[in-house]
Amino acid sequence: MSALGSAPIPSTPLPGVSYVMPVLNEVTHIRAAVQSLLEQEYAGPMEVTLALGPSTDGTNELVAQMCAEDSRIHFVDNPAAATPVGMNLAIIASQYPIVIRVDAHSVLPKDYASIAVETLLRTQADNVGGIMDAQGTTPFEKAVARAYDTKVGLGGTPFHVGGKEGPVDTVYLGVFNRESLLTVGMFNEEIRRGQDWELNRRFRDAGGLVWFTPKLKVVYRPRTSVKALLKQMYSTGLWRGELSRRYGSGLRYFVPPIMVMATILGILAGLFGFDLGWVVPGVYVAFVVLSTLVYGRGMGAKAMLWFPLVLPCIHFAWGVGFIMSYSRLTSNIAGKSGR
Repeated sequence: MSALGSAPIPSTPLPGVSYVMPVLNEVTHIRAAVQSLLEQEYAGPMEVTLALGPSTDGTNELVAQMCAEDSRIHFVDNPAAATPVGMNLAIIASQYPIVIRVDAHSVLPKDYASIAVETLLRTQADNVGGIMDAQGTTPFEKAVARAYDTKVGLGGTPFHVGGKEGPVDTVYLGVFNRESLLTVGMFNEEIRRGQDWELNRRFRDAGGLVWFTPKLKVVYRPRTSVKALLKQMYSTGLWRGELSRRYGSGLRYFVPPIMVMATILGILAGLFGFDLGWVVPGVYVAFVVLSTLVYGRGMGAKAMLWFPLVLPCIHFAWGVGFIMSYSRLTSNIAGKSGR
């Protein structure tokens, strides 16, 4: 049970839930994401609050139309276009005791809210989350989704690969006790990526409880091109390096940057005549090929052909970003959100 000291949420009648979502240039995904909220099989009251950045693709016009169609949908302006700023604006503008964070690339299953609320009430946790179930439609997206969902891609955290229900360091998205959220100060607006991990760190430091349940699965739509994936992974690596430098982190976060440095140094050594230098990049190539054979099955031939390109994109972009920020080789990373 949480030690934050916030009042328990009454279980009868069912507490209201406020879905909050930062949105920027998501005209392709926003209607499906919001529709999945409106179709939740949850008997308690609900509302949807969108924090709208200065989109240029028609997103805001579409959201205005959606608000006119359903009075449960509201929006607030987020001129900073930053995820943590938008989250805080949406939280402040919403009203119910349970806050459910949603991503515009996510589609919630119909029982998401009911499972989340039951788990939150049962465990008296401050934050509950589940699995980011990456699913693609094109061969490239399917390859990215498979990389997300395996240990060889984004690592072995429960919200990527699953696991047993129980306390964890962090979760995907989050279903929050509003009072707990306000007590720890909501999202840190200086941190543009990785703000979930940092918020959950504050929950845990305050004696709070962050709870994972594999019963919660959220469909996530991966990036649609190599360029977009590289941008996302580089930004994610930058911010993970910054968070590791500020707060410390587990050794597993250092695996990609070490691999990047070893591979680059091996290639340089090989080019300068030290034949043993080719061993490390050779081992990495063998790792990618073996990973493709093991994890690429069942995706279809085209997606399987993308997989050996997707893995290095993730590893190297993430690893280079981590090195740049952890070593303070780059500055002014606040504008790098990976969108």
